[in-house]
Amino acid sequence: MWFMDSKKSRMPSRESALPGRDERMPLPAKHRVFQTPLDGPFPGASFALFGLGCFWGAERKFWQTPGVVSTAVGYAGGFTPNPTYEEVCSGSTGHNEVVRVAFDPAKIAYADLVRLFFDLHDPTQGMRQGNDVGTQYRSGIYPYDPAQKLAAVRMKDAFEAKLAAAGFASITTEIVDSPEFFFAEPYHQQYLERNPDGYCGLKGTGVVCPLPT
Repeated sequence: MWFMDSKKSRMPSRESALPGRDERMPLPAKHRVFQTPLDGPFPGASFALFGLGCFWGAERKFWQTPGVVSTAVGYAGGFTPNPTYEEVCSGSTGHNEVVRVAFDPAKIAYADLVRLFFDLHDPTQGMRQGNDVGTQYRSGIYPYDPAQKLAAVRMKDAFEAKLAAAGFASITTEIVDSPEFFFAEPYHQQYLERNPDGYCGLKGTGVVCPLPT
């Protein structure tokens, strides 16, 4: 129930957040789908960073997208360095579950990835996605440069008008310059490649996000 998870739905302060650690999370040798090093390098590729609920299902949708050359799941947008999944779930790190997408800009535009982001989930729910409640499930776009930020804002504005016409509440998606990305544990990486019938959690609004004119 929502009221039972109210503490996890409030962002902690920097002072109250868990201290974390200096050690980075160990990484699998290769991406399970692309068979490339999980952390690159990816020559000629650009990065995009999104939070849209449970990162298992989100990562699968992005690795299935033509033009994407790699994906990884992790944590971003909080205060705790190199957090564990259990720490993030406690609501005491401020981090979001995110997918880092490496893509070939000659094959897919950043705006197309943002459009997919909005189509895949309900960006009006605040600190939750469906039954998944907490700060780690908030909707977020974390652009890497001013051009990405402009594209994200324009897409959000275009989609918000269409959602309002369909009776939805305002979009709660945060658009914040890309914070530090911390890799999640190895068992989370490409989780649904190993467990194809596992939990996905994605549910869009049914309203198709338009490309801004």
